[in-house]
Amino acid sequence: MRVPEVLALPVAPADAVISYGPDSLQFGELRLPSARNQPFPVVVIIHGGCWLSAYDLHLMDAMATSLTEAGYATWNLEYRRVGDREGAWPNTFLDVAKGVNYLREIADEYQLDLDHVVVTGHSAGGHLALWLGAQDQLPAGSELKTGDPLPLSGVVSLAGIVDPAGYLVREGQSCGTSVDELIGGLPENMPERYRQASPLQMAPLGVRQVLVSGMEDPIVPLTHLQPYFEQARAKGDRVKIVKVKNAGHFEVIAPGSVAWPKIEKAIRKLSRKTAN
Repeated sequence: MRVPEVLALPVAPADAVISYGPDSLQFGELRLPSARNQPFPVVVIIHGGCWLSAYDLHLMDAMATSLTEAGYATWNLEYRRVGDREGAWPNTFLDVAKGVNYLREIADEYQLDLDHVVVTGHSAGGHLALWLGAQDQLPAGSELKTGDPLPLSGVVSLAGIVDPAGYLVREGQSCGTSVDELIGGLPENMPERYRQASPLQMAPLGVRQVLVSGMEDPIVPLTHLQPYFEQARAKGDRVKIVKVKNAGHFEVIAPGSVAWPKIEKAIRKLSRKTAN
């Protein structure tokens, strides 16, 4: 499956487009279940695309639509990326953190249950989703600190990049050439930035995680995820890896694919609440 096939999947329009900051790229699309008589568990969705401005949140519209139909409020985030004005370090990280925290501002109006918030992201967005779960590990004085991160019920990383430094040096990986643009330099020149941006180096994150990997994924292969999985589990994190046969990089964000039931199951389990 390729990007055009994902973009061609059925989607429903957002119920609201809401800014969480002053920049035109600091916004999210909120979709709400049809029943309006109870607080809804929330799934925050973070798109990938190598952290580059060439890709946007619409890659996740079908996923957001399907999860909303399953009973979740979905908050599909846009954020400043490599190639955007003031994108990359530190604003790419700060934007997704502020976007999640902004749920506090809209929870009452839209009946959102902030005790049950799962973050999911794809590829570069999977990296950011795991990083969001690691914010408590940031050192004092970090440029990436936002203060009082919203507690998460769990993170579902869909073909997520778990080690930017390691991914940078992998030959043939499509996002490897944009890692140094995201961080602002090479690991040998900016080791502390890489440490603060790396789920691998920040583990244990202290939040439940599910890592989903398509066994035919050439972009973020299982071999990239495995060391992180083993290290995080050894350090006490509650982390599970789900391997999907006959799935590549984009099946994991495509409702109706062979991967989709496993993703729904992971989100349902981490949300700790049965969506109606």
